Amino acid sequence: MDFEALYHDESRRVLATLIRLLGDFDLAEEALHDAFAAALEQWPKDGVPGNPRAWLVSTGRFKAVDVLRRRARFSPLESIPEPADPAADPTAQPPEVEDDRLRLIFTCCHPALAPEARAALTLREVCGLTTEEIARAFLVLPPTLAQRIVRAKTKIKEARIPFEVPSRSQLPQRLETVLQVVYLIFNEGYAASSGDSLTRTDLSDEAIRLGRLLVELLPEAEVLGLLALMLLQESRRAARATPQEDLILLEDQDRSLWDRQRIAEGVALVERAFSLPPGPYALQAAIAAVHAQAFRFQDTDWKRIVAYYDQLLRVVPTPVVELNRAVAVAMAEGPAAGLALVDGLVAQGNLAEYHWTHAVRADFCRRLGRVAEARESYGLALNLAGSEPERRFLRRRLDELAP
Repeated sequence: MDFEALYHDESRRVLATLIRLLGDFDLAEEALHDAFAAALEQWPKDGVPGNPRAWLVSTGRFKAVDVLRRRARFSPLESIPEPADPAADPTAQPPEVEDDRLRLIFTCCHPALAPEARAALTLREVCGLTTEEIARAFLVLPPTLAQRIVRAKTKIKEARIPFEVPSRSQLPQRLETVLQVVYLIFNEGYAASSGDSLTRTDLSDEAIRLGRLLVELLPEAEVLGLLALMLLQESRRAARATPQEDLILLEDQDRSLWDRQRIAEGVALVERAFSLPPGPYALQAAIAAVHAQAFRFQDTDWKRIVAYYDQLLRVVPTPVVELNRAVAVAMAEGPAAGLALVDGLVAQGNLAEYHWTHAVRADFCRRLGRVAEARESYGLALNLAGSEPERRFLRRRLDELAP
């Protein structure tokens, strides 16, 4: 039995169900680890059970009840949740959406929690990202991120926030944060913030799975747009890196490796989203669709992409959108036009700690023959980059510009 693979595949599912059964994040995490420790000890002797996930959930709950009894010896036993029947399947539940991880996302995204804590808590509990990985996604320091997660868990416990998917009447007001969380999960899988691998397929696949569930639950423009965006970006996975995990830029990718089935599905979802008033995700998906439908890099309709970014900036006027628009402008009008926009961002103090800001500026300077400035910006980007594939790419660019 490959316990490492089992933990990788099942731990977050088991944890989500334990949180529902126990009503306590920290107790559920302790129970999760106790259950896997018990499996590691018992299964080699007794054999793997027919339903490993149900066994882990049931065992974890038994372990948690033992912990509660030890902690509260003088409390009435009636106040302690009874363990589940080991023969029962604790994952089988009657509510409308049969997925504890989806319930967990809505719990972590409850309006009673601070906005900046919702996504962080979900990434930690649903996907198992480390505090450092989440901090990179939010561009904040790890201790700040850790405090947010602790406060959010405390709030859920004290406010008795229910572990459930909201009613349909409540869904629209809760949806924006949930979509943000799902996209952050996808982004960590699409471009890992740290480590030796450029991507983390498990996270992007999980985000797409959750996106499909949300489309079934509430097929609004932004839900459709988010799923389309993830599918279109994920369609390029096979072409984005070499077998040695070296980064391949969009212009150099072998487009025959792109997943045309996902592209077709994503484009169809964009069309559905644009039949309704499009929001930020639908607009980003439309940009991704323009890229995906160009069979050669030189065929890309950059003016159309700039136009979509103009629309997106009116809806989401953020520095990251401005940076991406600057790249499109540089492709449509030349690197000097893009450089002027990036320098404006830097002068405003925006995205100074974001490595791609400096990498983009370095590329514009390189294309303009401003080698010294390019080297300086590549150096800044290298110091800020977290993943090893990105760092190798930036080192190669520096080596190419060596005097």
